[in-house]
Amino acid sequence: IAGALIMSKTLERSYDGIIIGAGHHGMILGSYLAKAGLDILLVDRRLRYGGGLSTEEVTLPGFYHNLHSINHFHISETPWFKDLNLGERVTYITPRYEFGQAHRDGSALVLGRDLEESVANVARFSKKDAQTFRDWNRKAEKITAEIFLPERYAEPLPKPEREALLSRTALGREFLEVSNRQPLDVVRELFENEHVRLLFLFKVSLFGTWLVDTLSKTSPMGSVIRAFDLESGYQLCQGGSFNLARGLMEAFIATGGTFQPQVNIDRILIENGRATGIELLGGQTVRARQFVASTLDVHQTFENMIGREQLPAAFLKKLDSFQYTAWSLFGLHLALDESPRFAAEKFDPNINRSLKWSIGAETMEDLFSAHQDVQAGRVPKLVQFGSGPLSLLDPTQAPPGKHTTYCWHVMPLNPDLGGQSYEVFKEEFSDRIVECFARYCPNMTSKNILGRYVYTGREYVQEMVNMRGGDIFMGAFNAEQVMYNHFGYRSPIPNLYSAGSAGHPGGAISGGAGYITAGIIANDLGLKPWWTSWDARAALEQLPQLERGAA
Repeated sequence: IAGALIMSKTLERSYDGIIIGAGHHGMILGSYLAKAGLDILLVDRRLRYGGGLSTEEVTLPGFYHNLHSINHFHISETPWFKDLNLGERVTYITPRYEFGQAHRDGSALVLGRDLEESVANVARFSKKDAQTFRDWNRKAEKITAEIFLPERYAEPLPKPEREALLSRTALGREFLEVSNRQPLDVVRELFENEHVRLLFLFKVSLFGTWLVDTLSKTSPMGSVIRAFDLESGYQLCQGGSFNLARGLMEAFIATGGTFQPQVNIDRILIENGRATGIELLGGQTVRARQFVASTLDVHQTFENMIGREQLPAAFLKKLDSFQYTAWSLFGLHLALDESPRFAAEKFDPNINRSLKWSIGAETMEDLFSAHQDVQAGRVPKLVQFGSGPLSLLDPTQAPPGKHTTYCWHVMPLNPDLGGQSYEVFKEEFSDRIVECFARYCPNMTSKNILGRYVYTGREYVQEMVNMRGGDIFMGAFNAEQVMYNHFGYRSPIPNLYSAGSAGHPGGAISGGAGYITAGIIANDLGLKPWWTSWDARAALEQLPQLERGAA
């Protein structure tokens, strides 16, 4: 009864703004605008908040598993993490070793934060490749600091203006040149050793999941450059990814925002051509005096909650051409007695502590074979997956002395199983993953595995309906819809904004779209921001001055 009364009172009044979806984008957007003085309502269909920031005890008590997002890129240095003082609520761990790849011959290639150590590791496979890495690292660190990161948290400039600004400097021209080439071709051209090529493909592919961006003709976001810099990188949220969601919700509530879970929206109200609130499935309406912002996927927002009949033809064409990734993830989460130990630790003991492991592929052909199977809707013949030693780096994610790890394998959402039941397939494919793991880590035996939990695209699309077709990014990371080609934050309907993963810088945990949209809404409403928004134009205009200073 008390819960019903709280819900009734919360939804019986109007607000300055309503934000749909309490994932990290929604909480960031809400925190900025509530702190700016607006009366903000944040709603979510689910009882939980955080979206992909999910940490659950799904195997055994005390073993915490991050079912969706695990590795977060450079989070503690983002503008919103600092503006919202999240460091007082959330702790991030920055591992010394970021990427590791063990091989059946007993060798291992590890890349960490230290340049000299990483160059020496590459040199064990190829001195030529090591020098190439050193040369490119020098450029990559500057490009990341002066172009990639400033653009990541700013509204993208139109392509002609961006390219004109970048073309004014040698650094900018070099960035444009490599961005206009296929990442796979760049990797093949630069490196001679097969193992080095393989790890760089893993590093280049966005978030290490698959050949996501490497087969696109261009990579305007600069994924190739990201493969060479070491100073920025991936981090772990201490205690589990949900702790970032907890910190964000605490910050949102502290600013005076209102959160209401279990809100089932039938439609976004459009009156006199403007967004004015939301209507719930039971017919109840909640009014928004100044704006409505949706962080849901674009089809839920514009087809389901607005309706095609209320949208202009040009926008419908854009909506219909929006692409999602054509694969999903097969997730295996393990509770362990001891953390995986690679046979290759004799070659390089730091392989055991690398944040992200690439396991199963020995050659480029191995990787392409598995990729082609997924593209064709088949279960991959070759088992190749990403993993990492979570509790070894963050002991709070498992009971004392015990451990957790995960295996993320790319899989068609509805693979051709030849009549086999999906539940039987899940268990059999999990066995194949463990068998592959054991070939590289002899201690990955049934005795070491205390519990396991399988979580695939079939399950998570029911829980996270945003992830259409199993797309964990809620929009493909290809050249046709990133940077200046992104979906956009403003909509053709006044007062209605799209603040989710379809907007630059895209899916996964970046907070970028929520942060950028906050500045756009504040500007549109004539608010004086309490923060200083990042500005891509200003950053690129400074490049000549920065280069002269460096010279």
